[in-house]
Amino acid sequence: NQNHHRLKKNRRNQKHYRLKKNRRNQNLYRQKKTPRGNLFACQECDRSFSQKSHLNSHMRTHTGVNLFSCKECDKSFSQTSNLTTHMRIHTREKTFSCNKCDRSFSQKYYLEKHMITHTGEMPFSCKECDKSFRLVVYLKAHMKTHKRQKPFYCEECDKSFSLKCLVKSHMIIHMGDKPFSCQECNKSFRRRGELRTHLRIHTGEKPFSCKECDRSFSQKHQYDSHLRTHTEEKTFSCKECDKSFSQKSNLNTHMKTHTGDKPFHFRQRCELKPHMRIHTGEKPFSCKECDTRFHYIHRLQSHMITHTGEKPFPCKECDKSFSRNSTLKIHMRNHTGEKPFSCKECYKSFSRNYALTTHMRTHTREKPFSCKQCEKSYRFAGGLRKHLITHTRKKPFSCK
Repeated sequence: NQNHHRLKKNRRNQKHYRLKKNRRNQNLYRQKKTPRGNLFACQECDRSFSQKSHLNSHMRTHTGVNLFSCKECDKSFSQTSNLTTHMRIHTREKTFSCNKCDRSFSQKYYLEKHMITHTGEMPFSCKECDKSFRLVVYLKAHMKTHKRQKPFYCEECDKSFSLKCLVKSHMIIHMGDKPFSCQECNKSFRRRGELRTHLRIHTGEKPFSCKECDRSFSQKHQYDSHLRTHTEEKTFSCKECDKSFSQKSNLNTHMKTHTGDKPFHFRQRCELKPHMRIHTGEKPFSCKECDTRFHYIHRLQSHMITHTGEKPFPCKECDKSFSRNSTLKIHMRNHTGEKPFSCKECYKSFSRNYALTTHMRTHTREKPFSCKQCEKSYRFAGGLRKHLITHTRKKPFSCK
């Protein structure tokens, strides 16, 4: 009797469950009339669909059922389109190409984000300050700088970050991995973006162009620094004195003049490496027009102007132009009357450093220019040149 009663109860429960399920399905698939025709409405949210199959796919977002599994990893998805998109990670297929450059993407969403880098559009503005950003995630990260929130910590050191992705990028420093290698040379990089920037050295690509002049740059930070030369903006101020700088690196270098810190006998490690070429004799930078080679790249760049004859730095006070910006700055002292180099022994001042160096010999009695033919020495190179004529017996000046 008990078994018969239990069996009868189970049948009644199953019948009740089927009836309840059918009613629930009828509610889920209930149609509603609209100006566009009958739609299948979701009872969990306010969305409607034109086809019953679309509603079925949508319902999985509420039930959490993932019918479509990836064969390469253990991930599963509620819709077959999401699985198709995911599979491109394994196949490395990139079907969405940028028509402005040679980059491709696995998803249309990433391409749309990338296109903003070409248009320069920054639609997401900060309400606390005047900064704007290309992506909403950058704005959210920036907002944490106002709230001073850095909830993501590195387990290896004491650094904290406003975004989780920044922690992942930072962890590469501790692991020491450099998985991205350049096929043109032997250099390797921690991040794909660093490799992409490096490749511009080989391709010569300079995508960042200045609208004020005709200069272009391979890296955005170089472009941003250059723009300040037009605006004369100096946002980095020294707390020890009243000097300001357009670049943070210049401020860091300047601060060592106050602290006296020279850990490598130079203010910066990057200064030590080029200096060592003087001892090794290495001259890696060669001129393509002639056979001259140089220790430093800026010397090569200055030398190239001798071939082109270009003088891109004009004086605003007169009609003179100069091949180097440093030469223009020295020339401007003729107009301003500035004499920043003062003698500590007397009250004289000079517009050029070499003029002060030459003047100091009148106090020290130093005579660094010696004649190899006799024992005479001179304070100035011009005095030695005049003296050498007495040995060669040349008479370079003729009466016309």
